[in-house]
Amino acid sequence: MAKPKTAFVCNDCGADYRKWQGQCNACGAWNTITEVRLGSDAGGARSTRFEGYAGGTGTQKRVVSLSEVALEEMPRFSSGSGELDRVLGGGLVPGSAVLIGGHPGAGKSTLLLQTLCHLVAHMPALYITGEESLQQVAMRAARLGLKADQLQMLSETSVETICDLANELQPKVIVIDSIQVMHVADVQSAPGSVSQVRESAAFLTRYAKQTGTVLFLVGHVTKDGSLAGPKVLEHMIDCSLQLEGSSDSRFRTLRSHKNRFGAVNELGVFAMLEHGLKEVKNPSSIFLSRGSEPSPGSVVMVIWEGTRPLLVELQALVDQSHLSNPRRVAVGLEQNRLAMLLAVLNRHGGLMTGDQDVFVNVVGGVKVLETSADLALLLAIVSSFRDQPLSQELMVFGEVGLSGEIRPVPNGQERIREAAKHGFKRAIVPIANVPRDTLPGMEVVGVKTLSEALDAI
Repeated sequence: MAKPKTAFVCNDCGADYRKWQGQCNACGAWNTITEVRLGSDAGGARSTRFEGYAGGTGTQKRVVSLSEVALEEMPRFSSGSGELDRVLGGGLVPGSAVLIGGHPGAGKSTLLLQTLCHLVAHMPALYITGEESLQQVAMRAARLGLKADQLQMLSETSVETICDLANELQPKVIVIDSIQVMHVADVQSAPGSVSQVRESAAFLTRYAKQTGTVLFLVGHVTKDGSLAGPKVLEHMIDCSLQLEGSSDSRFRTLRSHKNRFGAVNELGVFAMLEHGLKEVKNPSSIFLSRGSEPSPGSVVMVIWEGTRPLLVELQALVDQSHLSNPRRVAVGLEQNRLAMLLAVLNRHGGLMTGDQDVFVNVVGGVKVLETSADLALLLAIVSSFRDQPLSQELMVFGEVGLSGEIRPVPNGQERIREAAKHGFKRAIVPIANVPRDTLPGMEVVGVKTLSEALDAI
């Protein structure tokens, strides 16, 4: 009997080693290397497993020049949800593999069940459930009021059985809920292990690309919010989506972290209601539920998410510190950038906050990943420190440099038009982002330095 081959794989980055060690040399994580057992068919059977993995099913293999490749746009079709289509880059692409991750209860299964119940009226679809029974899924569909009379269901965890049945039914869309419970027969480890998740995802992705089927994979997340399983799973698929939302809020955000067919960091907003997830076509309206009276430390900024502007409220609280090291807390923003901007405010704005606790929060749970929020952050801190509220008709954006200069940001005019559409009357922006044509009812103030911005408020 041949000795089974084993390898040691890092759960975070997917790097493999010949023996166990405490720290991964590739990503630097500790205690993430686990032993996995490789399949016994490492010879000819494994060589044919990934044949045509990228979609080539023909037996004739030849090298072609780049000019000979057809440039026709890949056909897309709508999923029935405008926000999901936006995050995917315009719709579903045949032969693509989409991974959707999120915390338990975020609404991953609900979103996919709604999508399939809409698509099944136009094309065959198959929903594979490995964690729930068919009765539980039927109860959810009845509670959401979905028309599920044409949707085909299967409760199975064997990847080989799923692909054999899919060859008979020929569905155009397949949902696997979830990839952590799937298993391949020739891998001896338990379902959910690194080797099983990797082999199952590779098997299903190969089938999707060879048959032109849209494949949705549901993935669990760890305690820190990252996707459970090897990092190589994200390299196999075409799109990686993350469904986020706190338990005390009814709003859910769907963000794209990887997309081979569209823009990255695109954002879709949904509202969790009694009848499932409903798309929010105007996200700025839900993040601008401000009070009737202006309060110190509150300002509205315009961030750019994917292909559209988004208005969000930023709040800052500056309070006298009783600790030797004052606290710097940032929710929705990068904490290191907060410390850097406070140093710029001290040096070029003449405001000393070394003995103050500074708390910053982006309302609505939005995570700001760009530098256009720098100027709004500093003006909110100044407003809270001086206990002077800013006008509720004021909108601010701009990047702040270390020498106190205000740098322009991309899509500045589109941000200003979005603010004017929502009724804002005044804007403080970098001087390079001031539009040439004046907007009716909107006063745009262009600033070059931080001191000019402080004088403008």
